[in-house]
Amino acid sequence: MSSVIGASVSTLPDPFAAGAEAACEAGAALGGAPADLVMVFASGGHLDAPEAMLEGVHDVLRPDGLIGCGAAGVLGGGRELESGTAVAVWAASFGGSGRAHPFHATVEDPEGGVGVAGLPEDPQSTATILLSDPFSFPAERVLAELSERCPAVPVLGGVASARTPQGSGALFLGDTLCETGAVGVSLDGVELFPCVSQGAAPLGRELTITGAHGNVITELAGRPALETIESVIGELDPRERTLVAAGLLVGIVIDTGRPEFEQGDFLVRGVLGADRDTGAVAVGAPVHPGQIIRLHARDAQSADADLRRALALRRHALAGRSPAGALVFSCNGRGRQMFGVEDHDAAAVQRELGGVPTAGFFAAGEIGPVGGRSFLHGFTATVAVFPGA
Repeated sequence: MSSVIGASVSTLPDPFAAGAEAACEAGAALGGAPADLVMVFASGGHLDAPEAMLEGVHDVLRPDGLIGCGAAGVLGGGRELESGTAVAVWAASFGGSGRAHPFHATVEDPEGGVGVAGLPEDPQSTATILLSDPFSFPAERVLAELSERCPAVPVLGGVASARTPQGSGALFLGDTLCETGAVGVSLDGVELFPCVSQGAAPLGRELTITGAHGNVITELAGRPALETIESVIGELDPRERTLVAAGLLVGIVIDTGRPEFEQGDFLVRGVLGADRDTGAVAVGAPVHPGQIIRLHARDAQSADADLRRALALRRHALAGRSPAGALVFSCNGRGRQMFGVEDHDAAAVQRELGGVPTAGFFAAGEIGPVGGRSFLHGFTATVAVFPGA
């Protein structure tokens, strides 16, 4: 059975009243069905008293499972509130055919090294949503571990972008504030279409890594890496060279088994530095010989086009079904800062998915799959699309 979803945003200053108002409006869309999963994203003054805000949500929805986090800004219903006090509530009923299993993962120090306790271990899960604290949880390492443990299970979510006034983490699990680690939910029998828009345009020709160690590329196509990159940049048109001058990125193909590669097939990472004496170039991810890369650059125009393209592909993947709702995790470097206008990502999701119930937050890092593995990204808009009837 398909999902039924509701979402709402409240800007009331009182945390209990705001939680209750957003929950009431989100719950109305469920038509009396139980709230199997509720997601809550809170900003501003609500982080002074998050338990009161969560109490307001629970009083109205009485959810089977709830997770959420503190945010620099929230979004929903086509609006983006990048600052100030607000709460976004997203509620879903899975019609008895799906289950949501919330969890709290924490770092522990057993003998022999650092470990993480509390992660889901069910390989039958259809997807995992993960919200992590930026200071007390090794998100990138955990994502790599989850990709090894459950390679077919996509992980989506984001890194909390706001903390309590006392400086502790602001993660929500049920009616409880968790100060460290990560909260998440493992979904069983719930269909979900992941969408990752990295907001960067591929430039120039594809190149094969022929020499590398760690995160350093020594050779591209049999020549020193720096020399090859400079040659490709010289082949670009004036506008593309202007984009590169503002910040060069590298897109790395993760799944090399495809006959050709499109914009969404690349894991985009920054160029960290170069050594002109050796011709080596350091990038923000491990690399190895045989991988294919392509230069990328980020700007508002390419980010807008990439998001619309990625959402249109997910709408096509629904094969005639209507989307029931969506969760949106947008980088806190996007918004007005990137696009020069308000509500860009939220409005794009509404427009491309037909005005479905949507909520999310501006994250300090976004989680989503590329090439069959889930990664921590920056400057992306990651969307979880839930199909309806």
